[in-house]
Amino acid sequence: MSSYRNDAQQRLIQVILALFSDVVQGVSNAAIAKATGSSAYNVTRDLDNLRLAGIAERDEGTGLWRLTPRLPQQAVKVFSAIDLHAARVEQARNRFTRTPD
Repeated sequence: MSSYRNDAQQRLIQVILALFSDVVQGVSNAAIAKATGSSAYNVTRDLDNLRLAGIAERDEGTGLWRLTPRLPQQAVKVFSAIDLHAARVEQARNRFTRTPD
């Protein structure tokens, strides 16, 4: 059985998760490298690819990297879907647990 594991893709996911650690101020390249156990060179390459994809941006004033709104907006969609389904579950619960007239 072959493995589909790809170390570069795994590292990129770790970089994204590290960026979530400070979405306001941003995170330094060195902090991301430490968090991912990767070299600063690899992290710089990953961050540039995330920048090209519109997922990360570099604050030119501080040099820190942060997520763009693109991924956090997806999280808002997740919570909206959960809320919608929670309301439907509650309606079903009420329908099945109410006392018949």
